[in-house]
Amino acid sequence: MKQGTVLLIGRPNVGKSTLVNNIIGQKVAITSPKPQTTRFPIQAIYKEKRGAIIFTDTPGIFNKVKDTLAKRINKQAYNAITDETDIVLYLIDPTRKRDFEEAKVLGIVRKINKPKILVVTKADKEPKYIAQYKFLEDEFQHVYRVSGLKRKHIKPLLDKIFELLPEKKKQKIHIPNNLPFPALNVDSNIFISELIREKIFLMMGEEIPYTTTVVVHEMKERDNGVLYIRAEILTTDNRYKKMLIGKNARKIKEIGSYARKEIALATGKKVYLDLTVKTNSHWQEIYA
Repeated sequence: MKQGTVLLIGRPNVGKSTLVNNIIGQKVAITSPKPQTTRFPIQAIYKEKRGAIIFTDTPGIFNKVKDTLAKRINKQAYNAITDETDIVLYLIDPTRKRDFEEAKVLGIVRKINKPKILVVTKADKEPKYIAQYKFLEDEFQHVYRVSGLKRKHIKPLLDKIFELLPEKKKQKIHIPNNLPFPALNVDSNIFISELIREKIFLMMGEEIPYTTTVVVHEMKERDNGVLYIRAEILTTDNRYKKMLIGKNARKIKEIGSYARKEIALATGKKVYLDLTVKTNSHWQEIYA
């Protein structure tokens, strides 16, 4: 049986979470078109007759870090690179220009002494800047072009991963209890808070998502079978709080409605979401 850990690394918004979600076959990591969506490494397990793979989806690595949150995100990404990694997937996005951020990630990848696969993402889009990345094809023995969103060419990539993974006589992957399988390292509260935060990223303007986080304070199934969730959106300034609530509470109702539907789909239960907004200028120091 083949078994091991695969690390995904790349700059922000390169498509790591989308690829993991579509390999696993269900959502384990939130996605949005904005960078900094993923804030901490998420591990998820893929199992089939050939064996089992733990995919580690890392936050995108920033070239410049200006605040506490960005610094912690970079640190979390670096910490995910461990000796336990068996294969590294280095993801690049040919729809965006190469820059110093990309060079920084490549420098990190070059220092990792593990089998590596170059994954060219977003194959469903025009690769405007593919010429800037061509030199990498000479550096990496294995190169695959995929679309995580459209599930294009994922099977050949998986075939290569299984080919490179070590053989294990016994299954050594331990699945903790009370976690939302196939996610391995996030509990239910974090999983729900991430689903809510995703809706903020998708529905709010450019600046607001980076000033917010979501904390689930209570989650329990009531006697009538409804899953009751009490959660709080924390933001750094009262002006952001007003924007998150919206006129006549319209915006917070929209965020709550879309989040409730997503949570219901993920849990298979009817959901009552009690969602509020609070200003806490220090939340990055506490919850980041």
